[in-house]
Amino acid sequence: MNNKFFVSCGEMSGDLHLSYIIRAVKKADTGAEFFGMAGDKSASEGAVLIQHIKDNDIMGFAEAVKKYKYFKKKAGEYIEFIKKNDIKNVIFVDYGGFNLRFFEMLKKEITDIKTFYYIPPKVWAWGEKRIEKLKKLDEIIVIFPWEKEYYDKKNMSVSYFGNPFIDKYEFSDSYGEKVLLLPGSRRQEIVKMLPVMLELVKAEKDEKFILRLADESHLNYIPFDQADYPNMEISFSKLEDIRKELRMAVATSGTVTFEMALMGLPVIVGYKTSSLNVFIARNILKIAYISLTNIGAGKEVLPELIQNDFNIKNIKKKMNYIDNSKKAVVESLLESRVLMGEKGVTDRISQFILERAL
Repeated sequence: MNNKFFVSCGEMSGDLHLSYIIRAVKKADTGAEFFGMAGDKSASEGAVLIQHIKDNDIMGFAEAVKKYKYFKKKAGEYIEFIKKNDIKNVIFVDYGGFNLRFFEMLKKEITDIKTFYYIPPKVWAWGEKRIEKLKKLDEIIVIFPWEKEYYDKKNMSVSYFGNPFIDKYEFSDSYGEKVLLLPGSRRQEIVKMLPVMLELVKAEKDEKFILRLADESHLNYIPFDQADYPNMEISFSKLEDIRKELRMAVATSGTVTFEMALMGLPVIVGYKTSSLNVFIARNILKIAYISLTNIGAGKEVLPELIQNDFNIKNIKKKMNYIDNSKKAVVESLLESRVLMGEKGVTDRISQFILERAL
């Protein structure tokens, strides 16, 4: 087996998932090497970065169009790197807008290469046009049970080993008094979401808030004087390290809302994006919810506030609902966690990859 892998992810959540796989593969095969487009978490597990994901700070359809030429050029550079270094295995992680184009270019240039797609594009949400492209991949690994069911109905062979966050997060029904604020990890998200959250902090002076940011540089996106918010502290800590202080969270839709739900923390999920993105999404989306927890449960376990509905009046209503219905909310969170499988997920995935790698 050629134990060199090229990896391609484009966002912080994908980098996190990839880092788990790199760690597990290296534990099983100490000689395994990883190169490619990833972030700090994958680099900390030993990946050699050809491109850092910080350069891909992009969200939504309109923004993606602007960078199409840039990404096409990058894909060409990655293919040349793969050829030069005789790499026989490529792992794509999420980031479908780029990775599917990259995959198509790659297969035209190199035929004897093994391709894995870990966390493929959400075709069950965004329409089925991408299915034909996905069928050309060697291996597809999904992390939600409903994805496996969806692909089975399409007569596509995909593998499901459980959700990797089950290995990381423990469920707790113990709660503190603070409200966690998570404005997102991308610039566009923070610029749209943080002002509403800061407005909430000012309006609710009796509440204690923690504003958690993924990186200190994110403070520059929306400059503000922390002295104006005496009831809010800023944190860069891991979620699991501050979980015991928290009563609930107000968060931008994304992987992090799912992570918190697995830990038993009630979350008010919000999302604001450009009008063009909303128009396109409403004409393509075929699902009732935006948060993974709600999609999996088939009901609103976590309250969702989209676009203009994400305002302090509605947020406060949802906070009151959670406070007054805590037992029912926690029971729903526990039920949704059970659906995600048993521990040992990343070890099972890494073993699968090593068994099938060239």
